[in-house]
Amino acid sequence: MTQILEVKDLRIRFRQDGRTTEAVKGVSFSVAHGETVALVGESGSGKSVTALSTVSLLGDAAEVDGSVTYRGEELVGASEARLRKVRGNDISFIFQEPMTSLNPLHTIERQLGESLALHQGLQGPKARARILELMEKVGIRDAESRLGAYPHQLSGGQRQRVMIAMALANGPDLLIADEPTTALDVTIQAQILDLLADLKRAEGMSMLFITHDLGIVRRFADRVCVMKSGEIVEQGPVAEIFGNPQHPYTQKLLAAEPQGRPDPLPTGAPEILRTDALRIWFPITRGFLRRTVGHVKAVNGATLSLRAGETLGVVGESGSGKTTLGLAILRLIQSDGPVVFMGRDLQGLGSKAMRPFRKDMQIVFQDPFGSLSPRMTVGEIIAEGLGVHGTAPGEKPDDLVARIMTEVGLDPAMMSRYPHEFSGGQRQRIAIARAMILRPKLVVLDEPTSALDMTVQVQIVDLLRDLQRKYGLAYLFISHDLRVVRALAHKVIVMRAGDVVEAGEGAQIFEAPQTDYTRALMAAAFQMKAEPV
Repeated sequence: MTQILEVKDLRIRFRQDGRTTEAVKGVSFSVAHGETVALVGESGSGKSVTALSTVSLLGDAAEVDGSVTYRGEELVGASEARLRKVRGNDISFIFQEPMTSLNPLHTIERQLGESLALHQGLQGPKARARILELMEKVGIRDAESRLGAYPHQLSGGQRQRVMIAMALANGPDLLIADEPTTALDVTIQAQILDLLADLKRAEGMSMLFITHDLGIVRRFADRVCVMKSGEIVEQGPVAEIFGNPQHPYTQKLLAAEPQGRPDPLPTGAPEILRTDALRIWFPITRGFLRRTVGHVKAVNGATLSLRAGETLGVVGESGSGKTTLGLAILRLIQSDGPVVFMGRDLQGLGSKAMRPFRKDMQIVFQDPFGSLSPRMTVGEIIAEGLGVHGTAPGEKPDDLVARIMTEVGLDPAMMSRYPHEFSGGQRQRIAIARAMILRPKLVVLDEPTSALDMTVQVQIVDLLRDLQRKYGLAYLFISHDLRVVRALAHKVIVMRAGDVVEAGEGAQIFEAPQTDYTRALMAAAFQMKAEPV
């Protein structure tokens, strides 16, 4: 079988501030014609650095040794002119977050056209025809009307389809996909994976697929290379690695899925939260006088209840209203309809009247790095709420910070460090500690595990379960990861375009969904365990 890409004894070091960090340590693998090879491992294992090094995209701080050959031609040390011809032409990339890869100031037509002009010299009507062909090929409906759109005017799935179209523009031999579905909903994720599989067959491409989701690997790849701390610890055919993993780290990754089910609720658990036909409509205004001509119905009549020690899972695709619902319950945005918290209707209360309730209702966000101030130490971040709400007589803030850091699995000796000095999982524990130090009654968890590796997801789920068991916390758990929701949620509501389309006990929703939409969500989430496509 013809080898498209061969990597031999690849070593990558980064020099910064007089220090040298070895990121990749003697990695060797190959990708054959028409083959999909997956690089898997946790964040920091060296997956993306390895992929970027294939066409020298690491920058001046990187020192690369070893061999990377494309169809027998050595690329390590190749001239910049030669590498420019290979990049985007013979070897193309799809990155994880299209919003950071697409230029926000240029239309979709212009961005797709740049690649065609650079590599094929296509311009004018011929370029436009090729762009429309590419957009239709990747499943963008009504492609002609989208040519003048900017990235922010497209959904996450549409933006990722544009990235795929750009990667395919010049008929590459090898497509390198770096976590291309991590930030997407399960239904969109399934569509993108099916699209990539179809395009690979139709175009006869090879693919290097980088991910930390082994469910995707099982379904999508021919061979897998497992990376840990810059080394490949195991590689081979997918069926062989999944069926009989040899290395302890591979065994750990394969076992890393949230397990168990939520604890039974104690008898007589008090109601913490109740909403009745909660509605959040945003006005659409037009004209010089900004008259209201319609509404965006972000949440359209949500009724729910939540007791102490109970978890309510809120699931649905992006734009379904999940996060808007959580923000309205916390009274961070306006809504219509009662929001009864601990027996008191919060509807209509001003910021001053709300202050006594803030201590008892907290939120943990999806991206811990974005929600933690880079200028504050971890100790200051966790203690911030104590400065607003005060402490009980005799309690010292530093003692409380040390105690909650220990509870969430962090060393109190690290409280003088800054967020950038911690891993993603540790930063999420810091965010959880910040919420829990006030001993709230209700915690809104907005996608708290979606940005984390599978093994870290398991740790966070176990931590949340332990804290709920210990303190009787009520969780509103917003997520598109149904495997995590199944492990944590007593009850589930399914949202679509602002409407609650199904609600009930968690076991009932997962085992016998009643609506077509819920069945589609379940199929998309759990088909990753199925046979390869």
